[in-house]
Amino acid sequence: MSVESVFPQLEPLLPRVSKPVQYVGGELNATVKDWDATSVRWALMYPDAYEVGLPNQGVMILYEILNEQPDVLAERTYAVWPDLEALMREHGIPQFTVDGHRPVGAFDLLGVSFATELGYTNLLGALDLAGIPLHATDRTDEHPVVIAGGHAAFNPEPIADFLDAAVLGDGEEAVLEITAIVRDWKAEGRPGGRDELLARLAETGGVYVPRFYDVEYLPDGRIQRVVPNRDRVPYRVFKRTTMDLDDWPYPKQPLVPLAESVHERMSVEIFRGCTRGCRFCQAGMITRPVRERSLDGIGEMVQKGLEASGFEEVGLLSLSSADHSEIGEITRGLADRYEGTNTSLSLPSTRVDAFNVDLANELSRNGRRSGLTFAPEGGSERIRRVINKMVSEEDLIRTVTTAYSSGWRQVKLYFMCGLPTETDEDVLQIARMAQEVIRAGREATGRKDIRCTISIGAFVPKPHTPFQWAAQADPETVDNRLRKLRAAVNADRSLGRNIGMRYHDGKPSLIEGLLSRGDRRVGRVIERVWRDGGRFDGWSEYFSFQRWVDACAAELEPLGVSLDWFTTRERDETEVLPWDHLDSGLDKEWLWADWQDALDEREQDDCRWTPCFDCGVCPSMGTDIQVGPSGTALLPITPVGKGSPVRNPALRS
Repeated sequence: MSVESVFPQLEPLLPRVSKPVQYVGGELNATVKDWDATSVRWALMYPDAYEVGLPNQGVMILYEILNEQPDVLAERTYAVWPDLEALMREHGIPQFTVDGHRPVGAFDLLGVSFATELGYTNLLGALDLAGIPLHATDRTDEHPVVIAGGHAAFNPEPIADFLDAAVLGDGEEAVLEITAIVRDWKAEGRPGGRDELLARLAETGGVYVPRFYDVEYLPDGRIQRVVPNRDRVPYRVFKRTTMDLDDWPYPKQPLVPLAESVHERMSVEIFRGCTRGCRFCQAGMITRPVRERSLDGIGEMVQKGLEASGFEEVGLLSLSSADHSEIGEITRGLADRYEGTNTSLSLPSTRVDAFNVDLANELSRNGRRSGLTFAPEGGSERIRRVINKMVSEEDLIRTVTTAYSSGWRQVKLYFMCGLPTETDEDVLQIARMAQEVIRAGREATGRKDIRCTISIGAFVPKPHTPFQWAAQADPETVDNRLRKLRAAVNADRSLGRNIGMRYHDGKPSLIEGLLSRGDRRVGRVIERVWRDGGRFDGWSEYFSFQRWVDACAAELEPLGVSLDWFTTRERDETEVLPWDHLDSGLDKEWLWADWQDALDEREQDDCRWTPCFDCGVCPSMGTDIQVGPSGTALLPITPVGKGSPVRNPALRS
């Protein structure tokens, strides 16, 4: 396949599509390397629109790590909107990268990062546009090796037919090891062809190659077992864990989007992992153990990233950023460094019980007070015990009172509907909580312009969590409870007019549930939906529930299973789950015991600060929990170069 840029053919079409700037490339800090000077070439894909994909930290990190290798080239590709897809098909233009506009089909590897399962149909669209056979078994040595990663790859079985491989967990070291294997195989003259390359990847134990595993089913539709079909392949594939984050200070050169994107800020991941033990949270479970980036490491990343990008906001990222053992020192040190500049700090993820007035003051030091988001998740104390979200109503009221008193006027509260054991009353308690928040804010500030927005998402049981056995609530139940909640919010107009309510109906969540806990039989549903026009299923304007229902009826019911079988059915302890051969480090017996604790409404403490609960991660992964504090402080800095966001003290008026 030609590696020449397709931009001469693409450019005349761009005036005919929406947001053409997203396809032109050339962003600040983007990299274009000489094709012939490299031996291994990666195309990295985020299977959604540019505006969602470009800020993705995972892709940005791998892009930079790979391009730092002298003989490795990495370029990015995103899903194209349907308007451009139609024109590309009409004019014979293949899926392309935004960096060199090279055909994706010419690369050695196509790495796809899945943050959500609803991106699966976009993968098929990209493969087809690239001229890559949809089914891995139909590919030859001339086609890229298609590798999935990201949180949704912890159960890649629904897309197993379309993948050559999947990587579980952290990608920093994994992509370099995969690159080395591909480099050696190519240097040796590609011995054994594609099959040998995949075997070399699989025998590392950290790369899952679906074709090397056979799935056997019981007469009732459940899985009997999943077994390797060749000697060099392990029975279980382990997740990758990058331990010392200070050794991986990426991205050093953040990409700056040309078009509007969902996050226009410089982001630094301050720690990875979470041990709070929220039973619904797949991200918290699969990223254990906690690994903190050091105070100095964070300070250096912020400084270099701001100078390289020109962003005016720094997002301190993690699953619960206020849980960093030195969050006070971090925010105070950064606020000191950038006081008097346009640089603001934000904590996109903040726990109710970790927020305090000191943190609030540091975040608003420069006078900016954007909205704050907290996630009680459940409306009643009872349901919060079930999900192990150990936040009391008193905690919430105290926290929002602190925020309102510190100058914030808008607070957003995130909840879920359809949780295991949930009743109508549990959901209606959300309305009462929101009303109490408005009352507390008015009392604390003496003002009437206090706002509270409640955002409700439908719960989806996820693999590798205690709720992986739970029955998912059907869309009718979720929608009925949300209608009752809206009526309860509006029952008191004096408070209700200050409460916004945002929610999604339960139908997309049911499909997400199918894709989250499905097995290989679901692949034929995904393919049928895509062939029937399914694209961008995470976008409400493109999602069609009926299309998925029809595809499930056509493809699953002849096999003796159904959409409901995969979603609203509760699993028992002995059932073999589709992902049981993929090792997240969590002991299945521990997950089952925690599921039983949930049904008994028993909470479990955070093991960062209490004795080990034997979840299995630390011993099975050969890892350990990393916590501070270090007892150090961030030192003041002076401008390093032109464009530094730090003002020279000598120049201050």
